[in-house]
Amino acid sequence: MTPIRTIIMGAAGRDFHNFNTFYRDNKDYEVVAFTATQIPNIEGRKYPAELAGSLYPKGIPIYPESDLVRLINEHKVDQVVFAYSDVPHEYVMHKASIVNAAGADFRLMGVGTTQIKSTKPVVAICAVRTGSGKSQTTRRVSKILIDMGYKVAAIRHPMPYGDLAKQAVQRFASYADLDKHECTIEEREEYEPHLDNGVIVYAGVDYEKILRQAEQEVDIVLWDGGNNDFSFYKTDLYIVVADPHRAGHELRYYPGETNLRLADVFVINKVDTAKPEDVIKVRESLFATKPDALIIEGASPLFVEDPAAIRGKRVLVIEDGPTLTHGEMAYGAGWVAARRFGAGEIVDPRPFAVGSIKATYQKYPNTGTILPAMGYGADMVKDLETTINNADVDLVISATPIDLTRVLKVNKPMQRVRYELQEIGQPSLEDVLKQKFGK
Repeated sequence: MTPIRTIIMGAAGRDFHNFNTFYRDNKDYEVVAFTATQIPNIEGRKYPAELAGSLYPKGIPIYPESDLVRLINEHKVDQVVFAYSDVPHEYVMHKASIVNAAGADFRLMGVGTTQIKSTKPVVAICAVRTGSGKSQTTRRVSKILIDMGYKVAAIRHPMPYGDLAKQAVQRFASYADLDKHECTIEEREEYEPHLDNGVIVYAGVDYEKILRQAEQEVDIVLWDGGNNDFSFYKTDLYIVVADPHRAGHELRYYPGETNLRLADVFVINKVDTAKPEDVIKVRESLFATKPDALIIEGASPLFVEDPAAIRGKRVLVIEDGPTLTHGEMAYGAGWVAARRFGAGEIVDPRPFAVGSIKATYQKYPNTGTILPAMGYGADMVKDLETTINNADVDLVISATPIDLTRVLKVNKPMQRVRYELQEIGQPSLEDVLKQKFGK
């Protein structure tokens, strides 16, 4: 039987996982290529032979998604798998139409073919959109479980932007490990806060090997989701975060709606800064779609070192990159802090942008007067640094989860904005976790 010739459309995350769990060593299929989008500088590489298995001794090439139709025609492709996240449902169907018109079938893979079973309990924290507040929710869950006497590790959704073979299994227990693995700003934003709380972090490319290693040293595994993707692991408790600043998006984005329909528990985050009518709208939407899931409301209170230093100043606001780009948020915690603590002016960074940062604004024009902390490689980090230092401002307000001065040399005073999840009323995450895992 001739193998089904397949292309996997991705962004260096879900695509590799789907390949590893279903296509690798599967003689019924031949994966002729990956395509890549969303993440800069991924295309033009190969998925290495060391990870691809015995059927792919030369590895698998990675092309830009713009080559998709050409690749379907040249390789006589039978099937195209869509495997990336945080895109509108309509966007997915446009891609399906392009693929179908080129002569191939279009596939979306679900939990049955892609989730891995752990020998330890798994708590998944996922979301309906990027930037909803997964990270602080995961930190809150980890703290509760640690206080209950459990040892936990956070396994983070993949962010493999370097040497894929070297990054197959990564373990982070200290800041030195971040330097050793040459982590990008995006990776540090996710890993550093866990390390600050004494939680070991795993990440990489081969998520079965990652899981098997983590199982050796922990009691409970936390799946720390990325974008709005669904869990790579079968779960014992599925927590999904929703964002009332984007009311209605919980039913309009892929695969966020999948998470919504998988949820055991919803956390409606940011209720302290959202409009009350939007909080109600999201609550009603969640209940109508998954009435048996528990709903918890939470806030993300802001903390800065010196609020008085912000008052009256002309400020540059820096926010988490993916939240502003494909997350489509025009502002975040830094912008809220600048307004709340009386900044005289939030200065538009776009006139000062250079190189890849300037290109980011061109690709995502709705980002507005906020600087996305893009840092997928050394050149982009340098462009970010230059943009900050070019800016004609009195003060920088940084709402990324890390201390940017560890990776950038900034020539201006900086105020960091920190935020943690704070549940409001009952039930709470502690109630849920004690009921599920109480000793």
